[in-house]
Amino acid sequence: MLKNTIKELSTTILNNQSDFDTIKNTIDEIHTHYLETTNIGDLGNSMQNLAAVPTASGMALSLNHAAACLLDYRRTAKFLQAMVSLIREKQQQHPNETINIFYAGCGPYAPFITLVAPLFKASEVQFAILEINAASLQMAEKLIDKLQLTDYVTEYHTADAVTFQIPDAKKYHILFSETLDALLYRESYVPILWNMLPQLNENCAVIPNNVIVQASMTFPQKEGEDVRKEKEAAVILNVREAVKINNGSKTLPNAFDPITINLAGDEKYSTMIVDTKVHIHNDIWLYRNESSLSIPLEMEIVYPLDAPNVTFFYQLKPSVELKLKN
Repeated sequence: MLKNTIKELSTTILNNQSDFDTIKNTIDEIHTHYLETTNIGDLGNSMQNLAAVPTASGMALSLNHAAACLLDYRRTAKFLQAMVSLIREKQQQHPNETINIFYAGCGPYAPFITLVAPLFKASEVQFAILEINAASLQMAEKLIDKLQLTDYVTEYHTADAVTFQIPDAKKYHILFSETLDALLYRESYVPILWNMLPQLNENCAVIPNNVIVQASMTFPQKEGEDVRKEKEAAVILNVREAVKINNGSKTLPNAFDPITINLAGDEKYSTMIVDTKVHIHNDIWLYRNESSLSIPLEMEIVYPLDAPNVTFFYQLKPSVELKLKN
């Protein structure tokens, strides 16, 4: 039975978090099963399946690109570890209760149902799914059915998570929304949290828990130094801090407050690096270059400086994007 096969493969990932080769081989095997089950490869590279889907603030991944996220190996392994750990924590906090999970942006494989649900009984966990891409949701529903996991899913919604009003929102113990990209570019993690967090119970946990966009400076490397020196310059955006001002009555602003970094002074720098640090849950993080979500942006600093200050601001309307001006 495919459900049991996926359960064994998920368990292998959970038990080998520090063994990248095992993680990669196991996820590749899962991907092969999912390809065969959904026939997603037969759809080809049509524009419909490659085109991103506009949201009220940002873009959602195309069907093909969303499917490919499974193969971001560290990301899949760490999100799986976090989801299972968090469900078990919630079970301890709420004994004899079914743990309800709202999954915003599932893509065609809904990996954090299809990899997670087989590890639990349907009486232990229940999922509601929201996906803006109707083709992705149909594919996810097909896969869930083939895996005999339909008993785990209470609702399917085709809608925009940026504006969606969650039915019976207070019942959910976990919000899962893997709707982000490096530098929080284009995808809608921030406006989704802005919309959904005020609707949910204040004790509802979120995966990923937070994203921090941070700038640091590197120094010219001296002869004989193996590692270049680096120091933190500023936190450009702490998402959970930025969105907590919304109590449910505030409209999404056009942009968050700017952060200015001064490059002048006694020290000379080589580059500025902007990192996306993804805090998934507890001590589980995605660090620099571990995933496509945490690829840094590095900019050379040329002296003499044309302007001493660099200002970053995170734009939310008309689309989400980190902006820079000097």
